[in-house]
Amino acid sequence: MNTRIYINGHWQTGVGEVENRNPSDLSDVIGHYAQAGRDQLDEALSAARAAQPVWWAAGIQKRHDVLMAIGTEMMARAAEIGAMVAREEGKPLAEGKGEVFRAGQFFTYFAAEVLRNQGDLAESVRPGVEIDVRREPVGVVAVISPWNFPIATPAWKIAPALAFGNAVIWKPANLTPASAVLLTEIIAKQDIPAGLFNLVSGSGRDIGQRLVESRQIDAISFTGSVPVGRGIAAAAVTNMTKVQMEMGSKNPMIILADCDLDLAVAHAAGAAFGATGQKCTAASRLIVEDSIHDAFVEKLVAAARAYRVGHALEEGTQIGPVVSEAQLAQNLDYIKVGQAEGAELLCGGTRLERPTEGYYMAPAVFAGTRNDMRINREEMFAPITSVIRASGYGEALSIANDSEFGLTAGIMTRSLAKASHFRANMRAGCVMVNLPTAGTDYHVPFGGRGASSFGPREQGRYAAEFYTSVKTAYVAAGSPE
Repeated sequence: MNTRIYINGHWQTGVGEVENRNPSDLSDVIGHYAQAGRDQLDEALSAARAAQPVWWAAGIQKRHDVLMAIGTEMMARAAEIGAMVAREEGKPLAEGKGEVFRAGQFFTYFAAEVLRNQGDLAESVRPGVEIDVRREPVGVVAVISPWNFPIATPAWKIAPALAFGNAVIWKPANLTPASAVLLTEIIAKQDIPAGLFNLVSGSGRDIGQRLVESRQIDAISFTGSVPVGRGIAAAAVTNMTKVQMEMGSKNPMIILADCDLDLAVAHAAGAAFGATGQKCTAASRLIVEDSIHDAFVEKLVAAARAYRVGHALEEGTQIGPVVSEAQLAQNLDYIKVGQAEGAELLCGGTRLERPTEGYYMAPAVFAGTRNDMRINREEMFAPITSVIRASGYGEALSIANDSEFGLTAGIMTRSLAKASHFRANMRAGCVMVNLPTAGTDYHVPFGGRGASSFGPREQGRYAAEFYTSVKTAYVAAGSPE
């Protein structure tokens, strides 16, 4: 199957293509997907600038109806589109379906937010002057999304961008182009101005760089690695382009002696190995109080070994393949790094053979680790987790906060006092008490601190901070005749 890019209301052929191959079955070539050229990107930018004011002028009912239609269709087609997500990204089918349904909910949520985009009135300190404060579109938004959630992540960026009256240029990850095409097809069938939404696939070094350097872009929403994010920020500052970035993580989960041990193991294992560990909210540092350390580790290893690793579309699969050969090689390198640093590999960390050739990896547990080891400092994006021993809550919190990242963090405890102290003193954007570090709701803000995030929060009503510009209007009321 050969596909095209979507620019100025039309599907176009690209200047090149990339092969899309199923990581669960390397003999399954999903298709060849178009890559945009620089002239095509420039066309998309010009079209977006022309379409944006038309979209804003169309009014709130129009925007509401379009977003509602997109979200409703996505939820109705969750099984179909979710199967493609599983096929090209490698997450189990149930997770793929769930991701698409959640993506639809982002659109329906922001459809409702369109109708709630109300301004404020204020009294002036000057007699006879009226003041109103309202939000207006920021303009043309560049959306640069990752491969690990190829439908959900772009949805929570595109939906608020359109809801608040902006135009969108979307550059998805080249590892998951089929999902991008399916989402674009749903958006393209809506009654929207030509050029309002554009799918411009291409390499980060070429198309991505040209996009973030463009003076026709008013805001950039990016999810990806810290090095790429820093490069985007450096490019954006030249034009004073507004930037929102979600980047790396090294999420801790504290396991205290007073916790429900079986629940702690279930939450830790699910957060560490779900989605093959390929998510920014994965629990990669498990900080365990000394008195229950050995019992927790024994149960965690048993849980890791019990996971069924297999073809993403096969019934009963709990962990699918790693997304690509390069990612698998990096994962296996981190296993060697951990062992070289003195960590004890208790299980997993090997490539697995399955009936179909794919990038399968056994989930790995390291014990005897220190927080200064590379496996506890760097984001691995792998089904690998490390256990760190702590003498008590105080040391555990200190270890948890000792990171350049601060996205999510969790604690397992029955103590209300320690849970409350953790919520107040854990330096992370999202904190979870007796819950996995992974798993967030779509109607509340999401984001982190430190190297994890930069700029305004994503999702919920807080999304307005990035996708709009605030205007304060002063009006002389005049004297009545």
